[in-house]
Amino acid sequence: MKLSVERQPFLSELQLVTRAAATRSAIPALGGVMLKAAGDSVGLAATDTEIALQSSLPADVDQEGTLLLPARLLLDIVRVADGDRVTIEAASDQGVVKVTSQRASFAVRTLPAGDFPKLPGADADTAVQLDAGALAATIERVAKAASRDETRPVLTGILVSLEGGTLRMVATDSYRLSVKEAAVPGMNGSAFEANVPARALQELGRVVAETHPEAVSIVTRDNQVVFESGRVTLSSRLIDGQFPNYRQLLPESYEHDVVIDKSELLGVVRRVSLMAQRNAPLRLRFEQGTVTLSAQTPDVGEASESVPVNYQGDELEIGFNPQFLQDGLESVGAEEVRLRLISALRPGLIEPAGGEEDDQFLYLIMPVRLNV
Repeated sequence: MKLSVERQPFLSELQLVTRAAATRSAIPALGGVMLKAAGDSVGLAATDTEIALQSSLPADVDQEGTLLLPARLLLDIVRVADGDRVTIEAASDQGVVKVTSQRASFAVRTLPAGDFPKLPGADADTAVQLDAGALAATIERVAKAASRDETRPVLTGILVSLEGGTLRMVATDSYRLSVKEAAVPGMNGSAFEANVPARALQELGRVVAETHPEAVSIVTRDNQVVFESGRVTLSSRLIDGQFPNYRQLLPESYEHDVVIDKSELLGVVRRVSLMAQRNAPLRLRFEQGTVTLSAQTPDVGEASESVPVNYQGDELEIGFNPQFLQDGLESVGAEEVRLRLISALRPGLIEPAGGEEDDQFLYLIMPVRLNV
């Protein structure tokens, strides 16, 4: 194989694709990037078996072929090269590749290409087309609530469903629940529901942000999901197991309904949370016409700040994990948020108050039991 590419576009594609390469694996091939030169382009692919990324870019191909090279080593070589173009050539049959740019030359040993997994591709006949911007925005607002505890793998995913022109994503780590719905105008393709690893969807969001496609196609088959975003293909395994019935977690009614400016409340939460260290809770004390947020950590200090609100009723003090509360507020797209509360020991709900009619988002957060 022999090819030549412009260095900067090649670097950009390597940076994108090698995010899927394994950093530590008993299989060396999973730490590699597959280069496939054919026609007038070169394809790049990397996978750690959990997710895979594939892309391509134009190239001057003198000799077609396939090579598997150490992903991060190749990325570092291309990053520090000072030429405008990079040439990659299989120097011999002994597993050595020559990478050159201007006056610099590197001899790099290849990895065993036979150990690299076969990656799935999208099937255009069964793909569902979604607006890329709406998809990425939905991922961003839901993904924070997904669990990172690998001992409960079903909660490390995001339940993605598409039916009747509505995209819905649901995530929970059992301490909070995030649900976002978005209308999908002009949707084509059949309905589906799948539990997709949050990591894969967050990576898809980054790909959309970097490549700016108009649409993303989705195909699910054989316990795999495949997303095509412009020139980039991202595939991932699906998570087995029954995702919790989130509707059963939502209270049927609430005792208190408080509307407040999101930016103002978020600023107070960020300031007061500085004193909520060592797992200390953030306290919210609701009284007639005001809410006071406070936090205290022994041997560190304490802080409090009050905000006027439209609260009516008996005094209520409730505690929340400060980071979870901040995540929920940051995920609301409207200028005002609605806090719906029942009691100090029942979950609270955060949702948009007014704003856009299609902003169907809710964030349920469990309270922290307070010591008097």
